[in-house]
Amino acid sequence: MFKHFYTTVLLLAIVKISFAQQPATYPRVTGYFSIVQPLTTLSGGNFHSNFSNVYVIGFPFGMNILKSDNFGISFEVAPVIRTEKNISKVSSVLFHPGAMFRFKHGFTFIGRMAFETSGRFGVTPVFNQIIKKGRNASLFVSVPFPIRFGNDQSASVSTGIQLGVSF
Repeated sequence: MFKHFYTTVLLLAIVKISFAQQPATYPRVTGYFSIVQPLTTLSGGNFHSNFSNVYVIGFPFGMNILKSDNFGISFEVAPVIRTEKNISKVSSVLFHPGAMFRFKHGFTFIGRMAFETSGRFGVTPVFNQIIKKGRNASLFVSVPFPIRFGNDQSASVSTGIQLGVSF
């Protein structure tokens, strides 16, 4: 009788150890997919809303290489769709590498460089917050502040809202 008891206890201990939360090992690679909705842009001294004559939406996806609990590198690609006068098209693709500075409670600041196929370039500071952490995926919200130059256009500063899933 004790033989079965000890066998059961040993088996339960092995199962508990094998399913216990392991500390994070680095480097670690994660991915994500999201939707970004630009809201307003200041360019040439004028504010423009995304919801007036033109509608723009982006679909960023990427890969993060986490070096520690506090730092990582992010590589993002974001096709941008523009609808104007009932015609929709991919207006540009944004290449968006950056450095991630991770803080407590799921908050991350990402400083990104920006290279658009439309000829614009600049930087994008991003404030990111995990709003629902899951076992295999997490839901996040971000607020990007794109600053762009080039392509014979006025410098611009924009803001938007980004919602995504990381895995």
